Amino acid sequence: MKRERSRVLMVVLLAASLTMMLGGCAKKCVKVGEGVEPVMAAPMAKSGGTGEGSLAERGVEKDAGAVLEGRTSAPMLPVYFDFDKSNIRKDMQGRAEANAAFLKGNAGMRIQVEGNCDERGTNEYNMALGERRAQSAKKYLVHLGVEDSRIDTVSYGEEKPLNYGHDELSWSQNRRDDFVINR
Repeated sequence: MKRERSRVLMVVLLAASLTMMLGGCAKKCVKVGEGVEPVMAAPMAKSGGTGEGSLAERGVEKDAGAVLEGRTSAPMLPVYFDFDKSNIRKDMQGRAEANAAFLKGNAGMRIQVEGNCDERGTNEYNMALGERRAQSAKKYLVHLGVEDSRIDTVSYGEEKPLNYGHDELSWSQNRRDDFVINR
């Protein structure tokens, strides 16, 4: 009798432990609101209708070691993405083009494109999405004339957020590629 009670207790404890472990790790599926733009650290001058001016028009100095926005090395700027997307948005093309122009003007410089995601989705999915984002930016830079061999990519998925909030503004800041100069 005592042995049977011990078995029942062990089974109940095992079931409770598994329920807590599996239930506690689940991610919520959250619907995304549209129209939220990332907060820009540098002042933006209107130029050519894209909202992107030259680096000088935006007040960006050419100190390649400084961080301007996110983990991106100045004077380059990060590129932000829509939820669950890896294509360069039209409003971010000017940023990518300015980054390419900077790299073409500094021929010996190598960079690493770091793909990042917000916290929604599984870790595995976000690592793959971060890689697609980094590869998308690399392809865009290569298309603009930057040598492929000068650009490395890495995905951090959701592991290195800049903003720890749980709202659309926070998530929009974490869906980005950072452009980091390798010394």
